[in-house]
Amino acid sequence: MLSKLNAVADKYRELEALLSDPDVMADMEKWQRYTREHAALTPIIEAYTAYQRALATIDEDKEMLAEADAEMKEMLTEEIAEAEERRDALAEQLPILLLPRDPNDDKNVIVEIRGGVGGEEAALFAASLFRMYARYAERQGWRTEILSSNPTEIGGFKEISFLVNGAGAYSRLKYESGTHRVQRIPVTESGGRIHTSAVTVAVLPEAEEVEVTVDANDLRIDTYCASGAGGQYVNRTETAIRITHIPTGIVVQCQDEKSQLKNREKAMKVLRARLYDRAQQEQADAVAADRRSQVGSGDRSERIRTYNFPQGRVTDHRIGLTLYKIDAVLDGELDEILAGLITADQAERLKQVN
Repeated sequence: MLSKLNAVADKYRELEALLSDPDVMADMEKWQRYTREHAALTPIIEAYTAYQRALATIDEDKEMLAEADAEMKEMLTEEIAEAEERRDALAEQLPILLLPRDPNDDKNVIVEIRGGVGGEEAALFAASLFRMYARYAERQGWRTEILSSNPTEIGGFKEISFLVNGAGAYSRLKYESGTHRVQRIPVTESGGRIHTSAVTVAVLPEAEEVEVTVDANDLRIDTYCASGAGGQYVNRTETAIRITHIPTGIVVQCQDEKSQLKNREKAMKVLRARLYDRAQQEQADAVAADRRSQVGSGDRSERIRTYNFPQGRVTDHRIGLTLYKIDAVLDGELDEILAGLITADQAERLKQVN
């Protein structure tokens, strides 16, 4: 580990020199790239520096113990104990900081929620999950923007996709991909029976145009009149857009904006994210066949969480975490769940490194 840390320290010093180089400062693209690399290494360097300070304090104080009087020995012993505690904590933190970063972690995300088994009840829960993520984003200071939606007459969504814009959005929300199961008594149920419904969530890193090349010849673009819940016409001009990517068969629709141009821009944003996600999934499958068994695999068919309303319980099946505060979770209090998932993911990756 120390050799890796020393290599990081050398790279950090190299980047600091480059960032003060007039030629680099005049080249905005290079300067921004080096700034991002420098910022990514800063937490490692800060922890490593603190670790080295703790080691130096322990060595210095132990040397002084031999000649110290009784009062000084007591003070030095306490200081050594505190420094050893800091050293041990940092020794646990440093291997985690050295883990390879997901290149998508700093990106915005596109979240797609679709009602599955359960019909109208699933659509209503899809709306609840959309509100949960919107509230979580609000708590983080992130912005959300609906890209497309297919609402039902009683306030649900057959499907909805939205952009979450904020630093580190993907690093936390990527663990939400999968099947979310809900158990509750539907408002339409007269017999008081508990129904089980399912909603699928896909979390895609937003892809820049430079990351995904889309050939215009590979697209079929159809326009149609936008419609609302129940199928009634919202307007009689063809502002809604349907884009089909012919090589992959991916279809994206958007009708939320009154402008055909804006609907097209939003649809292309979703298409690029899906193509980028598809390419990443294919690469991950080729590199690691067991990736789907890991936390945060992004497997859309995996049942990841159950929301049981009669018991007020939320259970994340990947880490065996159960919380009896379903209302708070659905109001966007996801920190405890996400922290557990991040810790489990780090532990899994540390095992692979070791």
